[in-house]
Amino acid sequence: MDEKELRAHVGSMQQTAFVRPLVYTEGRAGGMKALEVNNGPLRYVVMADKCLDIADCSYRGVNLVFLSKPGLMGRSALDTHGAEARRSIMGGLFFTCGTENICPPCTDEGVEYPMHGRLRTTPAEHLCSDASWKNGEYQITVSGEMREAELFGENMVLRRKITTTLGTKTITLQDEFINNGFETQPLMLLYHFNFGYPFLREGARIIIPAQKTVLRDSGDLSRWNVMDPPAAAAGEQVFIHELRAGKNGDTFAALVNDELGIGVRLRFNKNVLPRFMEWKSTAAGDYVAGLEPANSSVFGRLEQKKTGLPQLAPFESRRIEIIIEMLDDEEIRDLDRRGLHETFTD
Repeated sequence: MDEKELRAHVGSMQQTAFVRPLVYTEGRAGGMKALEVNNGPLRYVVMADKCLDIADCSYRGVNLVFLSKPGLMGRSALDTHGAEARRSIMGGLFFTCGTENICPPCTDEGVEYPMHGRLRTTPAEHLCSDASWKNGEYQITVSGEMREAELFGENMVLRRKITTTLGTKTITLQDEFINNGFETQPLMLLYHFNFGYPFLREGARIIIPAQKTVLRDSGDLSRWNVMDPPAAAAGEQVFIHELRAGKNGDTFAALVNDELGIGVRLRFNKNVLPRFMEWKSTAAGDYVAGLEPANSSVFGRLEQKKTGLPQLAPFESRRIEIIIEMLDDEEIRDLDRRGLHETFTD
């Protein structure tokens, strides 16, 4: 419908789509500020106090995300306390890891770097939200900036914009990282997407254009692309994939539930995010599949230093875009038909 026709059917546009500020009032989430977005088929919650990462997300009423045992939570004293950071990782649709470290905690030249870095728990400044008609579409946007900074240290800024449109099946994440300091700084990044029940269940398929796959540790390499049923103490596996990409670097990763007829596809550029990890746990109570585009080693800062840390020069910036796209039956069949060549016809 165009604007005039739609307005003839509704009193307020919030019947059909909205962005609304929230403040949680209890438990570990008490006091946390967020913004709820609803575009019709998609509903998600952007955490204003935690890097504008997306927590809850559902499509056509089906929950897509994994929420860890501690549950929904705000910022915590455990966030940057070494391996104890695991007690503050709640999951959600995605959380942003970096910029000085990703993955395991470490001590480097006497400096401690927490698990997955500090960015994921940095609150937003210059927070904005908007829902309005633009070029014939009703667009909903949340934006803001996060600063990772230290006296006599770095001054790194992430400017983030999350956009969707009424009635569509996509969320567009646009990030700009800026070094506002006078010294070159590391820019280690990993986007930690986390999918859970009821979207994730036995038989769910992972579709990745992998030309090479290895295990980080031990496990069954042949089962990287399918979910097995939950089992007590099953443990986790991490698969490191080398992805194919089109001539311009565009690539993707997808997760599909054939029983529900729903899938999720992440589109991103391999030139900007050259590494990709798949995190899979079939442990009872910790049943999750993670799709993780990154620019650094899954083994973390110390391993990455051997070949060089990704960096930003003073006042240099870098842009990253990830499109989160919901798939229905027809798109899933099309993806299966086109297979690994899905985005590589250019």
